[in-house]
Amino acid sequence: LFVDSQIVKWNVEAAIKSFKGDEEAQAVVDRIDVHYQPGHGFTSMGETKESDGRYFNSDNKFSKDRFLPVGPLHCETAQLIDISGDKMKLVHDHSVLSEPHDSIIVRRDISKTRQIYDMDEFPNAVKDPAESGVFRNGKKVTVKLTSQAPAFSMREFELKKGDEVTLILTNHDKVEDLTHGFAMPKYDINLIVNPQETKSVTFIADKPGVYWCYCTHFCHALH
Repeated sequence: LFVDSQIVKWNVEAAIKSFKGDEEAQAVVDRIDVHYQPGHGFTSMGETKESDGRYFNSDNKFSKDRFLPVGPLHCETAQLIDISGDKMKLVHDHSVLSEPHDSIIVRRDISKTRQIYDMDEFPNAVKDPAESGVFRNGKKVTVKLTSQAPAFSMREFELKKGDEVTLILTNHDKVEDLTHGFAMPKYDINLIVNPQETKSVTFIADKPGVYWCYCTHFCHALH
């Protein structure tokens, strides 16, 4: 199937008869071309006891030329196929990261999504901007921050050279698309913090000087 660039639907009972020597048994029910070599395949609910035989997802290799070359890492193709009837039907093509290895298809009614995090799920959450500050224990320093459009809870903070700094940031916004970030380019730090989420990073403050910290997800001027 990899060489033929096809997905083939079999009748297992007929295949067993064919294996046992029945020359009239028609094991292959249908074939459908994919673009191109299918490396991995997954059926809907196939990794559960509720496998329903409705859809098949073909993760294809060597399909990079199907999309515009937008960078050094070219995306490849996954194709969704309706396998519920005697004749298979291609339902959807979509791009995937190169060398796709794993997919899963689950019913929509059992996918319980949510738009924002629950702050209580993060033990280190800074739940009140008043909790913000620089907390020192010898050379170990914790910086607690909140972010809520249009500002961080502290405009600046000071450290000492050699400090081991753990910065904790909690996003206090509740609007689902109001993501914040925290970047310190000179220390190669860049966090993405979604609504009501908490993220942290630890680094050594070994470079004397003044450094910009800013939000990488624009929401208001100067944030």
